[in-house]
Amino acid sequence: MPLPVDHTIEPMLAKAVPTVPTVAPGGGGLLYEPKWDGFRGVVAYDGETLAIGSRGGKELTRYFPELVAGLVAALPGPCVLDGEVVVPSGEPGAQRLDWEALSQRIHPAASRIARLAAETPASFIAFDLLAEGERSLLTVPFGERRAALETLLPSPAAPLFVTRVTDDPAVAERWLGEFEGAGLDGVVAKPIGAAYAPAKRTMLKVKHHRTADVVATGYRVHASGHGVGSLLLSLYDDDGVLRQVGGVSAFTTRVREELVDELAPLVALDEDGRPQRGEGERNRFSSSKDTSFVVLRPERVLEVRYDQMEGARFRHTAQFERWRPDRQARSCTFEQLEVPHAYDLGAVLR
Repeated sequence: MPLPVDHTIEPMLAKAVPTVPTVAPGGGGLLYEPKWDGFRGVVAYDGETLAIGSRGGKELTRYFPELVAGLVAALPGPCVLDGEVVVPSGEPGAQRLDWEALSQRIHPAASRIARLAAETPASFIAFDLLAEGERSLLTVPFGERRAALETLLPSPAAPLFVTRVTDDPAVAERWLGEFEGAGLDGVVAKPIGAAYAPAKRTMLKVKHHRTADVVATGYRVHASGHGVGSLLLSLYDDDGVLRQVGGVSAFTTRVREELVDELAPLVALDEDGRPQRGEGERNRFSSSKDTSFVVLRPERVLEVRYDQMEGARFRHTAQFERWRPDRQARSCTFEQLEVPHAYDLGAVLR
């Protein structure tokens, strides 16, 4: 049957706030949910076929055949769901979200997709209902959409889950701390009375923010060809080896130009007296991108803000806080990083 909303709709977005809010913008109540760290997905099922669209307009359907089959079997009828595609890893009782395994699923080869579908099966965490049958729910207040979602899916089973929800900000604060150990990256607050607003930052999100002192070990030239586009960041491991942990960018035009002169004395030179060049890591999302960088001697320390780690690297691009001329580069180690207490993903899903 034709659906009133399809999987190409732009999902509603969230605006970052520093603390868990207690009142919606303009007044009114809030409902709080865990913030899942996966691929945002809109699932549209017309009773026969199912499609999954992403926030950026990318079709996700072909990359998750096991999820398509599981959702077709689990959904009671035609509907459109907003949610998150995730991949859990670990043994039962000690599971967490696995971003690296999830990102590996975006691959052009059908044989690779089939293998990974069996090895790292995905789940879908539903958190909004945009349409049920021929009825669009986009103009319905979120509180009513949530109630309709629970009625449609009273007892979902893997690979389909319905996210937890609470109206208690104290519980949301507790989730913010506890659920990070399961790989989640914050809390989302949604105005109870708000309609669904595609591409609008109507929701509020609270993410983890921490600081670390890191060593500047290189820089990439800005895409304009002028100034420093990003700094490469590193930390010393237990064996005294300097390991890249991420980057920091978003400098103003003036700062980009100033950094070239400021960092010039630290540029490492080769045998011919020319600046040394390094080659950065590539990934499937930017395989054609120039990842080369100017190598810096590991002497300059800066403090950055970051939200969480993915293995031994910052999960997202860090944010510049300040230079730390009082710190010795060798003192910048992994030991300073806060490691969240482990928390079972299964307990979050329940």
